[in-house]
Formats: sequence, C-alpha cells, structure tokens
Amino acid sequence: MIVWLSRTVMCQSCSRKGTLKMDQARFFISVISGLVLFAGVGLAAEPAEVEKFVKARIEIGEMMMNYFQGGQQFGEGQRPSQEQMKAMGADINAKLTALLSKHGLTLEDYRGRSRDIFADDTAVKRYLNEHPDVKQRYEALPLDRMGRGGSTGRGY
Repeated sequence: MIVWLSRTVMCQSCSRKGTLKMDQARFFISVISGLVLFAGVGLAAEPAEVEKFVKARIEIGEMMMNYFQGGQQFGEGQRPSQEQMKAMGADINAKLTALLSKHGLTLEDYRGRSRDIFADDTAVKRYLNEHPDVKQRYEALPLDRMGRGGSTGRGY
C-alpha cells in the first residue's frame, strides 16, 4: 500500500494520470497472483502426511477386505439384524482405532483429513510412484468401495 500511495503522490505531481491507472492495475494483479500462489502452496499436502494417510488407507482396506471375506457370516442373501449391525460397527471402529493409532491418527482425524489428502491426486501419485511396493498394495484395493467412484459408503 505504501508503494501505491507513493506512486499516487508522485504521479499526481507529474501529471501522468494515465500511467497511474496502469501502475495500480499491475500492482493489484501482482498482489492477487501472490495470494493465489501462496494459497496453492499452503493447501498442498505435505509428503509426510501423504505417506501416513496412504499407508493407513492401505491397511484399512486390507483389514476391511479380510473382515468381510467370504461374506457367509449371516447366510446367503440375508442381511444382519440391527443388533448384529451395531456389534459389527463397534468392532470395526475398535479395529480402525487401533490401526490408526499406529500412524499417530485418531478415527476423527483420519475421516476429517483424508478427503483433503486424497484430493491432492498429484501428491498421492508422486508418493506411489516413488514406492512401487506400496503402489502395488494400493492398486489392489477395491477403491470403488472405499470412497471413490461415486460410492456412498464411509470412504475409508
């Protein structure tokens, strides 16, 4: 702002009013560009967070696949009762809490931040390309049922 004020005073005294508007426009464009640049850098996921969340998602996916493997717990084509659903939910949340604690996360932290972390597709792909063994495990997950591809599930 000080630069703008000094330019205003200087330009008024030298009667260059046409260049004043151009200088102001350049200044405002520079400020807005700087804000956009810093906002984009601030929103990018840090590599350490990406690593933590990708590894957690892999372990959660593998745990959930093992938990529901076979699908014969309630008989073919039958849904679990309301009590069984509550018990399964509590069991899954307990297992998720234990699994996430290995990564220094709580269930609320993971649910709150995972959407932002995985929205940074470039950072996730960069991490996976740097770690082929992790990439192989990640790609083996049924991600269409883990919150991608229009799923209405919980999005683990």
